[in-house]
Amino acid sequence: MRKITLFVGAWTDLGLEDVQIRLDGRSSILAPHLDFGNRRRGWDFRSPGHGQAPFEEILRELTAIGYRGPLSVEWEDNGTDRLAGARDALAFARRIDYEPSAPSFDRQPKYSEK
Repeated sequence: MRKITLFVGAWTDLGLEDVQIRLDGRSSILAPHLDFGNRRRGWDFRSPGHGQAPFEEILRELTAIGYRGPLSVEWEDNGTDRLAGARDALAFARRIDYEPSAPSFDRQPKYSEK
């Protein structure tokens, strides 16, 4: 994830696109001749939040370098109905899009018990 910091100021939009990789000795990452959804492919697109992309880590790194741009969904998932997938992807994007804390955690006000 630290490689994200190499591009400080370059991020203008974050496209949420997820993938599931399944290399079983018979499937391949390089399979452009096979349609998406074909089980012989070594990977396939998934609805955001249903694959292996570490979105929370990515967003934390981007937030740390000052990214405040939009999140967009590039939805491609042959295993999910388009409308249901779009609603789910939107809900996922809203769930992971949070405002960073204005003061650092150590500078938060201390509350004493009474």
